[in-house]
Amino acid sequence: MTDVNELTKAKIPCEGNGIQIKRTLCDICCPGMHCGVNAYVKDGKIIKIEGTKEHPRNHGKLCTKGAAGRQYVYREDRIQTPLKRTGERGAGKFEPITWDEAYRTIADRLMGIKTQYGADSVAFFSGYTKWYRQYLHRFAYSFGSINYGTECSTCFKASEMAWQATAGRNSDPDMENSNVILGFALNSFHSNHLMAARLLRLKEQGKKFIIIDPRKTPATQKLADIHLQIKPGTDGALALGMANLIIENDWHDKEYIERYTYGFEQYAEYVKRFDLRTTAEITGLKEEDIFAATKLYATNGPASITETSCSLTHHINGFQNYRAMICLNGLTGNFDRPGGQIPEESTYYDMPAGYHMYEHEYYLDVQPGRKEEAVGCRKYPLWCKFMDEFQAMDLSRQILEGTPYPVRAVYGAGMNAKMFPDTKKMYAALKSLDFFVDVDIFMTDTAKYADIVLPACTSYERGEFKAYPGGYAAYTQPVIEPLYESKSDVKILKELADVMELDDTLLRQGYEAAIEYMIRDLSITVSDMKASELPIKVPEARAVVPGEFTENGMNTRSGKFEFYSNYIAEFESLGLSPIPTYRDTLEDEGMDKEAYPYVLVTGSRLPNAIHSRLHDVAWTRSLRKEPMADINIEDAQELGIGPGDRIVIETVTGKITMKANPSVKIRRGDVQIYHGYREANANDLIGSTHTDPYSGYPGFKSSRCRIRVKK
Repeated sequence: MTDVNELTKAKIPCEGNGIQIKRTLCDICCPGMHCGVNAYVKDGKIIKIEGTKEHPRNHGKLCTKGAAGRQYVYREDRIQTPLKRTGERGAGKFEPITWDEAYRTIADRLMGIKTQYGADSVAFFSGYTKWYRQYLHRFAYSFGSINYGTECSTCFKASEMAWQATAGRNSDPDMENSNVILGFALNSFHSNHLMAARLLRLKEQGKKFIIIDPRKTPATQKLADIHLQIKPGTDGALALGMANLIIENDWHDKEYIERYTYGFEQYAEYVKRFDLRTTAEITGLKEEDIFAATKLYATNGPASITETSCSLTHHINGFQNYRAMICLNGLTGNFDRPGGQIPEESTYYDMPAGYHMYEHEYYLDVQPGRKEEAVGCRKYPLWCKFMDEFQAMDLSRQILEGTPYPVRAVYGAGMNAKMFPDTKKMYAALKSLDFFVDVDIFMTDTAKYADIVLPACTSYERGEFKAYPGGYAAYTQPVIEPLYESKSDVKILKELADVMELDDTLLRQGYEAAIEYMIRDLSITVSDMKASELPIKVPEARAVVPGEFTENGMNTRSGKFEFYSNYIAEFESLGLSPIPTYRDTLEDEGMDKEAYPYVLVTGSRLPNAIHSRLHDVAWTRSLRKEPMADINIEDAQELGIGPGDRIVIETVTGKITMKANPSVKIRRGDVQIYHGYREANANDLIGSTHTDPYSGYPGFKSSRCRIRVKK
């Protein structure tokens, strides 16, 4: 064997073997990552993937999901051509058609529905990935519909709302300058590999960690000085109880409160309800552990708070839970202070990079108005106040009921019905539509309900803009040609806009023109970024100066940190409280506790999966081949359940069957299951009305259930 052959076999580039290293990014998970990737390409095909060491975001590191990128690109169920439905919705029977036929059909059907029912009767929805969203948003508005929505209806937007209502801006923990780090549902080892590496470094430096989590996780085992194994959904009660202890013991920052906060008196009066004994009873924690954690946090500052937002907000009290957590920052003077929480202004896709872009203006410039008429706004008015997208948790109801007006068509991009509670209801809604378009990379269960299916391509087959923390910007290039007849999401939208003859010159100029519009005040151009294989520094980038935001006045009605939110006060007559209050996370279900004695927690994160996409990749599926329910080992023994036994998990909404995984890591009384499995969809168990009245978020992580051995 020659040296060339040996190097080729080892997938190492050399002169003569035709292997090239091309750089791009992985966008399988959220924009907070989007790690740099080296793709080894030979004969137009990716043969190996590794992290880019020179990339300022991940420095060569990839998570399990990113490392499986090659298998992801070459999945056997890639959609190869545009498809037209030939059988019943859901049957998955299609025939190939041309792009021209697909575009013409979509244009005719959507314009016809617009003429008959109005533009708002067409909803535009984005699932994963997120890179094209501003473009789709503008497309929806240019079409005339106010109904643009995304999977953020169940993702992190509730936490963003809570920050806006309280402090006027999101914030990030300044953990490098903290003495104590308070982590709510902190499990970065499964959900954020870059954060996990950072936390381990901080631990080695002597930082103290308090971690609140119902489970024993790698984070609680490797980081926690104090682990509070809390009852699911009671984080808000804990935060309020901690606040009461802080005030009782005179640990609060009186000067900061006097100068920079609003509504402290109302807040302080309310938290008196959460004395130590009451807080312990609600949370299932020991009084002494609550006291020790509170004292460590409040008296050893500066202290910061980091969290997994979905874990806190996926409850019917999630928004207020999150606000209660935020208020600890104002109470202890740790907001906008070194070592505490540093307010950050979003640059692009909620990613702070230190420079301004016209991201929102790009679509708001053509907003048709009528914001209050978007889907879900009547049921969740606070969501509508803060968000420029509809609350999708009300979409299936409006489709099926037709009130306050009909939604007769959906243009979906990566739409995933499994993200919706009571998934069967969403399938019924999709089945009832006059017309449904789905754009996706793979033939998903949702795509099977579409009238027209369009093949999208992956991040390896297209270019995209990306902003990174530290003042970086990037515009990637495709490393391979789009497979089969697939196209990028924005190319599909641009070509469809041309066929529909939408009156929007900027939209029809395409994606690069959109990015140039958004970066128009910067000294860099799309061409500058495309010329570099790595993200480039933006000269206008500016680091945040702690204290500046507070001194200049926060983006709240009072200009201060609001324990009492003046924004929420507008909706007090609808039962929404301006101060962070607590309600039982199961109180709306009205179930017999004896009949349904366990608390179901769905959607816990596995390191190998996000949503359902990675369960169909052989590499990642092999790490947890079958859906399993994690239950406390003592509960399992009482029920006569052994490892691997088939069990039925049942709620008032539905039931599913999976294997049991008895574990010492789970609290007694809890059942933890993971989402995304086709054969056992967790969200079939969650009711569509089991939602937070503030944000609209479903109670994914707290619902009553019962379990039994399958006969």
